[in-house]
Amino acid sequence: MENSDELSEKQFWKGIWRDYRIPLVVVIIAGICAIIGALLVLFWFIETTPLGRQGAALIGEWRMNWVVGFIILLILWELLFVGVPAGLFFGLGGYLWWRSLAPEKKQFFKDREKKKTHRKKEYGGGGGFGFFMLIFYCIYLAFDGHYNAPFGSEPYSYWIYAWFLTIMWLLIYIGIPAAIILLIVYFAYWRKGKKPE
Repeated sequence: MENSDELSEKQFWKGIWRDYRIPLVVVIIAGICAIIGALLVLFWFIETTPLGRQGAALIGEWRMNWVVGFIILLILWELLFVGVPAGLFFGLGGYLWWRSLAPEKKQFFKDREKKKTHRKKEYGGGGGFGFFMLIFYCIYLAFDGHYNAPFGSEPYSYWIYAWFLTIMWLLIYIGIPAAIILLIVYFAYWRKGKKPE
């Protein structure tokens, strides 16, 4: 049996989705675009920066000044192309949305935020995601024929791209069946108000 906090949390988010569906969809789409933009900036930077010889440097060729410069420049480019535009979009959008709310809605959100700040915060562990990703990364490298390859045998960009390709294949193999199952459960049970047995 669910406690009242969990029940009220579910009711709260259902109400938010019902009342603010369009702004939420816009926020989700904008968040996905920001993530894609950040990845594109990363790939562009790898291919164009002289640090790492446009992605062709082997891992053994890297120096500390390359690492520091690479990180600093990448952060600056990400801020310029993704961080600042996303911050402006979400900040201005949030401000305009907040200004359009009725005073009683604003008070409702403020009261709810006060309640949440007094709750005990529970921080979960990493959940083993890093270990899980390492296993699948090894599987990807084995299929690609580089499991036993020394790191210096390929440009550093290969190892980075391999990591992202591992995530992509995970999303395909796990994400698509999970999405199908969730859609079936949604249309079969949740939409009709039933609970799955």
